[in-house]
Amino acid sequence: MPYLETAVEIAREAGALLANYFERRVAFELKGDFDLVTEADRASEQLIVERLRSHFPTHGIMAEEGGGHESPSGYRWFVDPLDGTTNFAHSFPMFNVTLGLEREGELVAGVIFDPVRQEMFTAERGAGAWLNNRRIRVSAVRRLADSLASTGFPSRKRHQNVNIHFYHQMAMASHGVRRTGSAALDLAYVACGRLDAFWEFGLKPWDMAAGALLVREAGGAVSDMLGDPHGVTSSENLLADNGVLHEQVLVLFGEIFHGQFRVPIPQI
Repeated sequence: MPYLETAVEIAREAGALLANYFERRVAFELKGDFDLVTEADRASEQLIVERLRSHFPTHGIMAEEGGGHESPSGYRWFVDPLDGTTNFAHSFPMFNVTLGLEREGELVAGVIFDPVRQEMFTAERGAGAWLNNRRIRVSAVRRLADSLASTGFPSRKRHQNVNIHFYHQMAMASHGVRRTGSAALDLAYVACGRLDAFWEFGLKPWDMAAGALLVREAGGAVSDMLGDPHGVTSSENLLADNGVLHEQVLVLFGEIFHGQFRVPIPQI
């Protein structure tokens, strides 16, 4: 399949562009009332979309900044030209380029490139998951109490977001919960065993496509937070982990969804 090789080339080129902008500390603006966007987001998306159209003119593209188009071909790329924009805008070095390819509704290829660490995560359906051409696997952690997890919070109305309950309960039930600000890298880190689990509400298809494939190809499990099958265009929340922990996390999440808390949130 030539798709993955081409996606790697495009991601590396876009990553180099982002690294250049990152060194210059470009200004940001608001997209709506809360979300940040930078000149780098737009330039990276323009580059990626142009390259994809050149290599695969019949493919559809769904891109975060709106540069894509629909196609009847059955192929569709999900593109986040700069995942972790808020980190990027504040010179916090945790961001990436991510591309995922869907064929007839099934994810078949994905790339997540971290230009700061020069880490290229790749996956093809049925061919495993890789980091810089080295095969990766999810962790072997068997108990939730021994795990390290990650999550994220939306920019908009985060003070009203119910995820604070999930964050607190998971933090109390595990070794801890991290918040990196980059869903794609969180998923890549689950795939390579740096994290044991990741969950989040309100994700977009381009946030999840490549990472969900990576986790599955690395031997992990992906579902929505209720345990139902996960689709990048039909599910806005996601739970991804090493597979062994999946039922343990779903039990905990089920309790929280029903208002049952193992550890009460402290009162001030």
